[in-house]
Amino acid sequence: MTTHIENGTARPASWTVAPEAVGSPVAAALWRAYYTEVSDRYYLLHEGRRTAPEELEREIAAETGDDLRPPTGTLLVARYGDEAAGTAGVRLMGDLKGFRTAELKRVFLREDMRGKGGAALLLAAAEDAARSLGAERIILDTRLDLVEARALYARHGYEESEPLTERMYAECWYAKKLAPAAS
Repeated sequence: MTTHIENGTARPASWTVAPEAVGSPVAAALWRAYYTEVSDRYYLLHEGRRTAPEELEREIAAETGDDLRPPTGTLLVARYGDEAAGTAGVRLMGDLKGFRTAELKRVFLREDMRGKGGAALLLAAAEDAARSLGAERIILDTRLDLVEARALYARHGYEESEPLTERMYAECWYAKKLAPAAS
């Protein structure tokens, strides 16, 4: 467990989630960790190999994250104590199926930070960010092999839906109606 010393007393680290600039070094490092993990999982499952370095660099460069910039998007970074531990992005899509809709993207928690309660906080913060953008519903797509992520979404009220986006690697889709923000 990570601890911090405050006024000479050790206390357990706690989680915080805050907006982060898309181009920051923290965002870039977390995006690289995310993409490395999901890409390696895909290639190990389907081809029995890890991602080739040139493939990884090409795909990271192609995903700039520009759609997560304000005023229509936000990138959140979760920290455990002072340590950057994960990300979630939200981008406003507009009206879709009668709801003002946001898309959840790049949800990731470093493997060494999993099981400490950060994923639920990160997901709640992303939903709050979607509400602040005016969304009434949040959607996402993912892959079937990302079973931990799929279980997280199901635990937090996301329901499987029909295809809502067209993207390579998208194999299942989830949607959740957002309750209005508490006043």
